[in-house]
Amino acid sequence: MRDIVILGSTGSIGVQALEVIDANPELFRVIGLTAGSSNHELLAEQAKRFRVSIIGTSSSEFSAELPAGVSVIRGSQASPEIASIPADIVLNGITGSVGLASTLSALAVGNKVALANKESLVAGGELVLSYGRDQIIPVDSEHSAIFQAMLSGKKEEIKKLVVTASGGAFRDRIDLENVTIDDALAHPTWSMGPVVTINSATLVNKGLEIIEAHYLFDVPYSQIEAVIHPQSVVHSMVEFVDGSTIAQASPPNMKGPIAYALGYPHRVAKATPGIDWTKSHVWEFRPIDNARFPAVNLARKVGEMANGMPAVYNAANESAVAAFLNKQIKFNSILKIVASTVESFSSRQLSALRDLSDVKEIELNAQMYAKELITKEVYAS
Repeated sequence: MRDIVILGSTGSIGVQALEVIDANPELFRVIGLTAGSSNHELLAEQAKRFRVSIIGTSSSEFSAELPAGVSVIRGSQASPEIASIPADIVLNGITGSVGLASTLSALAVGNKVALANKESLVAGGELVLSYGRDQIIPVDSEHSAIFQAMLSGKKEEIKKLVVTASGGAFRDRIDLENVTIDDALAHPTWSMGPVVTINSATLVNKGLEIIEAHYLFDVPYSQIEAVIHPQSVVHSMVEFVDGSTIAQASPPNMKGPIAYALGYPHRVAKATPGIDWTKSHVWEFRPIDNARFPAVNLARKVGEMANGMPAVYNAANESAVAAFLNKQIKFNSILKIVASTVESFSSRQLSALRDLSDVKEIELNAQMYAKELITKEVYAS
């Protein structure tokens, strides 16, 4: 029986994780849950269903009715505090770089982290890895696939990592000038939150995943590629020096990688339906059009710069995506703002990250710069 803490329990990852746990009560026990400032009713229902004694919310208030004996931690430190409860696995399903503090908090007390919060490694890679890679189990489907495929050979036998991308809402659309919010949120394969879905449409998500793969697997950026795979069945691949490529494939849902992370090194039976081999399948792979989608190459550039530049990239993107969702800028302006922010900070010779406060300072400065660009007429919608 493993004790599990779930951060971001009302989001897509958290809900699916609880479904996996609910289906395997003999394997897992939930001991803590946290969520954002909304959906308190669902958080209360989860606490009751899984008999959790402590929950957290980033809101200063909690209005939902709870069973007797349930403690509530409120405010910005709720998730980091609950992440530090001794547990077998802390699943970090928080969206955005705000999840970094919780990742560090969990690692600091020796908890293993099932990491779905890619921004933790993007914004604070060196800090996270100072606790060791063996405490982190990837949950993103791409990194879970690489993690599994790498077991087929030795580290020194790896030639490259190949991260697959669905291509997002606009993989087949040429004109991106008059994209609406609804257009950008209409992902053809995955059901995700709005920020991740927009990041998929710009391919920023794939840029973040390349940076994450570098930190997770200690592979140079020159040996990490990304390709478009519209069917989203092959989640990523590892090519070895002998020319062999090992791919991990499963239907496009997150229960497989979530269950693998929670149960590792064991597999959870029937975590997700397998591929139906009685039917014909066509799996397509094609290169990314970097002229239309510059996010991937830009991410590789900031990753090679290191010293807080990936945090700049991510923070600027978070500000730009929020502005797009608030109808302040056009879709095409998102990457313009990110690129301009990166260009400005690339000449500042940022120092290596020493602690969480360094990350927060860099993010705040990048967000302020991006917000200045957002207000300029050239980016206005």
